[in-house]
Amino acid sequence: MRERLESRNYGSWPSPLAARRIAAGSRRLSQPRIRDGQVYWIEGRPAERGRQVVVRAAGAGAVEDVSPADVDARSRVHEYGGGDYALARNGLVVAEGGRQRALFVPFSGGAPRTLGEGGAEHADFAIAPAGDWLVAVEERPRPGAEASNRLVAIPLQGNGSVRHFATGFDFVSSPCFSPDGSQLAFLAWRHPDMPWDATQLHVVDWGASGPGAPRIQLGTPGESIVQPGFSPSGILTYVSDRSGWWNLQQLREGGPYPLCERHADFASPQWGFAMSSWAFVSEQSLLCSYFEEGRQRLARLDLASGRLEVLPLPFEVFEGLRVEGNRACFVGAGPAQPASVTCLDLDTLALETLRESVEGELDPALISLPESLRVSMDDGEEVPFFLYPPRNPRVRAPARSAPPLIVKSHGGPTAAARTAFDPRIQFFTSRGFAVADVNYRGSTGFGRAYRQRLNGAWGLLDVEDCAGVARELAALGRVDPERLAISGGSAGGYTTLCALTFHDVFHAGASHYGIGDLEALVRDTHKFEKHYCDGLVGPYPERRDLYRSRSPIHHCEQLSCPVIFFQGLDDRVVPPGQAESMVAALAAQGLPHAYVCFEGEGHGFRRAENVARALEGELWFYGTIFGFPVDVEPGIELRCAP
Repeated sequence: MRERLESRNYGSWPSPLAARRIAAGSRRLSQPRIRDGQVYWIEGRPAERGRQVVVRAAGAGAVEDVSPADVDARSRVHEYGGGDYALARNGLVVAEGGRQRALFVPFSGGAPRTLGEGGAEHADFAIAPAGDWLVAVEERPRPGAEASNRLVAIPLQGNGSVRHFATGFDFVSSPCFSPDGSQLAFLAWRHPDMPWDATQLHVVDWGASGPGAPRIQLGTPGESIVQPGFSPSGILTYVSDRSGWWNLQQLREGGPYPLCERHADFASPQWGFAMSSWAFVSEQSLLCSYFEEGRQRLARLDLASGRLEVLPLPFEVFEGLRVEGNRACFVGAGPAQPASVTCLDLDTLALETLRESVEGELDPALISLPESLRVSMDDGEEVPFFLYPPRNPRVRAPARSAPPLIVKSHGGPTAAARTAFDPRIQFFTSRGFAVADVNYRGSTGFGRAYRQRLNGAWGLLDVEDCAGVARELAALGRVDPERLAISGGSAGGYTTLCALTFHDVFHAGASHYGIGDLEALVRDTHKFEKHYCDGLVGPYPERRDLYRSRSPIHHCEQLSCPVIFFQGLDDRVVPPGQAESMVAALAAQGLPHAYVCFEGEGHGFRRAENVARALEGELWFYGTIFGFPVDVEPGIELRCAP
């Protein structure tokens, strides 16, 4: 007999995907490495208040912790960190979050020791092939001035002194040694550029006493070079967007040489350190991931012919790609596959899953798969987005009804909507919501021109695109035109607040550590993003008029729908004053709103209880505003309720 389906209104469907299960059982996996056949990675553990731990595979699906139990393996350079550890021959080098020091942790079990001079944050570690030097990006605070950023060389053997080099730049990153240890390459850039705007590639001769003087190798105005490395024979290899797309190149005797010319991006924006989307298999072959039409693929590139062979794998997102011998490892995810640390046999293409991000089995029938769609804007440009329709095999909605819609505006804004399995999206789709994840103009993965469409137009085009997606889906009858919501974090929170203030398409919104005042952002933000808005909006204070005209805080009289705010009180990227100013303005307007703040959280929520409360709070808010019952009660107060 066929199971009789329960009839429930969209948004009120009962779901087994509880917020607390999602939060407590969702590890953040990143930065895989292979050394001598052993695979290491970092786990972010919500159940341990978001602590990051370096672990390694211990066989039979087990893992063992490698970093000390009292250490949060996290760099805070550029606030976003990354490149949090490196593997030496006999131990682990790790950034100790919050204590402004790097540690050497012996594999033998001896006591950890502090490396270098202390009093600074470190990231992006590179160890010389001989094992005698450690190079790292150092960010050292300076009272009354910007932090200084440079490279530091720390002796790992003997009693040599610490060497500082690559000074005089605003930012440095990506140090990497040639296989014979005779050269070190790194990237550098200056204000007002971001690393996806323009960078320079430098090389340093390296000897027994350490670094020589840097010399520039590559970098033209308006060229973003990322992810430098060396071939097994020592040929400098990197990714450049000189062609309009982030494509792989090598520096050969005749100059830059394209390895694979394609309208595809072989890299992502360098928000964090130690990003890796390619790795050599041999002198004539490398493994690489690339974005094409919003989806990512993994391929083998033959350097002699330029032939790109796509590998048939069940993933559409690949991060932290590394190769040793005939074995590759990466964090992979697909529309129905949660992120996992995965090893790939390059001879047989057999996959081995070492660790999954989500604990417990998921019913495949419950998973909403993304539809790849486009909407044509008034100026004729097309905007891609992914639509996740409601899906729950045990429930049906009443006839001639349509689901509420949540439009997701991603952060960055130089980031992208991806098709990796996201339990937070499934939390809503399994309850009868439709979710649209928008690659608005300015998103990455579609070439430099599309990425730069948002230059001078932040708060305009991104907002129009999100509103256009909602209007299109409502016009097609796929969503309820009276129950349209928008949600986003950080820069996506800014897009959310602009959409609610300057457009009348949406009826509710959720801002997660979002920006309400652009002037406050440029005054209060950290060094890495200090001039980011120069390109996105205009130079400040010369174009203060634009900053004020595009800041929702100055136009709250135009805001006429409810908003819920989620904010970490330790956020140094978007300080809590941003949310608190918007909350005060909404209260003055008498508009329904809620404010949920979390002590001990920064830019993004890492603790299980806070991740769960944010999920439950957003669902509760939509149910309260749209008038349908939900299966959570987060204990949040709706203020100025009608």
